[in-house]
Amino acid sequence: MPIRPQHRPLYPLDWPVISEAIRFGRAKGRCESCRRRHGDEIRQLPDGRWYDTETGVWRDDQGCAASDPSLLEMIAVVLKHVVLAACHVNHDRSNCSDNNLAGWCGRCHLRHDRPEHLRQRRLTYLRRRALGDLFDGPYPIL
Repeated sequence: MPIRPQHRPLYPLDWPVISEAIRFGRAKGRCESCRRRHGDEIRQLPDGRWYDTETGVWRDDQGCAASDPSLLEMIAVVLKHVVLAACHVNHDRSNCSDNNLAGWCGRCHLRHDRPEHLRQRRLTYLRRRALGDLFDGPYPIL
C-alpha cells in the first residue's frame, strides 16, 4: 500500500527492503493469514470464501477448506486481484521489528485494521464537531 506523505517520516529509509523481505522472504508470496498468493486473480464470495485454483478447493478467511457455494451464492462471485502488503500488527509505524510485521493480503489487512479505522473515524468526527462548536457556535436543537 502506498505510504501517505505525512506518515513517511515514521518509516525507516530501508522500508522497501524490509517490506519485500516480509512479503516474499518470510511469507513466501502468500498471505500469512488466509494463504492467498500474491498476484493471483481469485474468485471471492461476499462472505470471504475464495476459490483456490491450485488445489481446486473453496477456502475461508483463515485459508481452511470451506463448503462449496450453492448456485445462488455463485451469482455473487467477484474477481479480486491479490496484493500482499507488509503490515504493522500493533499499528505503530515506527516499530518495524520482525514480530510486529505481517505479510497480509488487502482483505486480511483491512479486517485487522477495522477497529483502528473506526477509532480514527470517531476522532475525525469529534474533531470536526469541536471545530464547528469553536467557530460556528452551538448546534441547533432539533
